[in-house]
Amino acid sequence: MKIALYGQYYKDNTEDIIEKVLRVFDRYAPQVLIEANFYTVLNEKGLLPKPFDTFSEHEELQEGIDLFISIGGDGTMLRAATLVRDKNIPIVGINAGRLGFLATVQQENIEALLPQIFTGGYKISSRSLLSLDYQGMSPEDSALDFALNEVTVSRKDTTSMITIDVKLNGDHLNSYWADGLIISTPTGSTGYSLSCGGPVLMPDVTSLVITPIAPHNLNARPLVIPDDTDIELRVSSREEQHLVSLDSRIISVNVETVLRLKKAGFTIKLVEFPQEKFLDTLRKKLLWGEDKRN
Repeated sequence: MKIALYGQYYKDNTEDIIEKVLRVFDRYAPQVLIEANFYTVLNEKGLLPKPFDTFSEHEELQEGIDLFISIGGDGTMLRAATLVRDKNIPIVGINAGRLGFLATVQQENIEALLPQIFTGGYKISSRSLLSLDYQGMSPEDSALDFALNEVTVSRKDTTSMITIDVKLNGDHLNSYWADGLIISTPTGSTGYSLSCGGPVLMPDVTSLVITPIAPHNLNARPLVIPDDTDIELRVSSREEQHLVSLDSRIISVNVETVLRLKKAGFTIKLVEFPQEKFLDTLRKKLLWGEDKRN
């Protein structure tokens, strides 16, 4: 088996996580590649017992890689998705931060769960993405024109509201007066959209969520739409530009630019272990059942 390893270094627990991962690797002897920056940090900390091959970019992920391991939080998982892209390499998230919805393997469970990737004791959860296109998009932005969690439009350099005109399949939906607007995938429904009052979607539903950010009109509510909908956004503002974010990547775009969003033509494959299912994570994260009256 060939495994790519990527992560962020956290002084509190990365050493322990790497030691546990390497112990599992010693038992099953996979071929391992480590992302170059992460490799440098681990080497400087003396955490690697031997040299490993490295990679830096999406293009350097060789054919035949069976698994991609991300060590960090959900943000690290989102960056891992930009490396994997459309290569259909399953991603395992080892959580080095707070409880996350994407990085679900907890530090204390590494040696119990990680061996299951070698024995087939897991299933694949395919996650849909959003793609973005607009006239004048740079080649650099076009190369990363997708989002696993959400695409967000928001104001820039102003405290005034912006107006976001929305069309669905060519039909006018609404003109939102708000600080911004979130278009969320099912995966992203537990993120920014949830904090703005959006609903939680199960990962395998074929829907998207439109969630306004601090709307001027209180009757502007989140809306669930089919994920095969073609979405057009056009922002009006007192400023010359507004912001568009694809997960954690931010672009400045001229106002009145027509943004075209649709479901991406590929999915991100996440590894799900029987012991760390989405509903288990949801209960833990939202503290369901903590109320003693339940």
